Amino acid sequence: MNERKGREEAFRRQYPEQLKTLVEIARIQSTEASNEIEGITAPPARIAALVREKTAPANRSEEEIAGYRAVLDLIHASARAMPVTNNVVLQLHRDLYEFTPIDGGRFKMTDNTVAEELADGTRRVRFTPTAASVTPTAMHELNGRYAAEIDRGVHHPLLLIGSYVFDFTVIHPFSDGNGRMSRLLMLLLLYRQGYEIGRYTSLEKLISDTKETYYDALAASTVGWHEEQHDILHWLRYIVGILVAAYDRFEANTKAVGRRGTKTEAIKQFIRASISDEFTIADIRSAAPVAGDALIRKVLHDLRDEGIIRAVGRGRSARWRRLRGDF
Repeated sequence: MNERKGREEAFRRQYPEQLKTLVEIARIQSTEASNEIEGITAPPARIAALVREKTAPANRSEEEIAGYRAVLDLIHASARAMPVTNNVVLQLHRDLYEFTPIDGGRFKMTDNTVAEELADGTRRVRFTPTAASVTPTAMHELNGRYAAEIDRGVHHPLLLIGSYVFDFTVIHPFSDGNGRMSRLLMLLLLYRQGYEIGRYTSLEKLISDTKETYYDALAASTVGWHEEQHDILHWLRYIVGILVAAYDRFEANTKAVGRRGTKTEAIKQFIRASISDEFTIADIRSAAPVAGDALIRKVLHDLRDEGIIRAVGRGRSARWRRLRGDF
């Protein structure tokens, strides 16, 4: 992983201007995906406008989406000056809700549970987090132990970051927003250790795309947590896997970034990598939000003329089918 981190740093120094496109794509995808995991959604065009600060939130979901973007941008800009303490965690939670009527920035006042909704509509408790009465102390201890272990340098920082995010998640220190906060704090901790992959590739989207595995890893590692007999390896394997996938995607996306036409390449990369052979303009718009509809249509028509894709249907229901991926 350190070798891949080195390649990312070298590319960042060599092509700072060209990477701006990847940063914008990741900002939009991260904001959309992390909120979607928690059931907070909006049309892709609205999310892109909110992330670019081209519009004001129009409803509660958009308020929360705008808050996530604000915290994400703060971490992008100031991570190195933000040691992870209770005060910093509370500040980020407050900012997460700055556009909503919710008074963020306070640890939970009542006990909570981590539950899931089953297919029949009933809810099942997955885990009982730390009691509200001891949450500030638990968070202070978590932050202190993490800092001490980083300073000791015995364990790899990525294992310590994964462990911090896991303990934060099972402490569940807030009444709302714990999932999104866990992903933001992971990004913050990675930045502070020099891993800036989350700036160019959306870790949140990779987690959203593997949501079931994410929850399974959490569930497997929480067993025995209160008794300090849990097996965190399930969770650490998942987190390291997400980071490996992020570097894979970064390196794939940067193969052509040194050339002109990065937006065009972003469209082509989506078509190459799409799991389904069929896709729509809306799918491309979501995956490559920096590309306008006019450019998307031009690229599609060029690829059609080259025999790489073909149109399926017309009008609002129009789709495109990939015929081959060697382009």
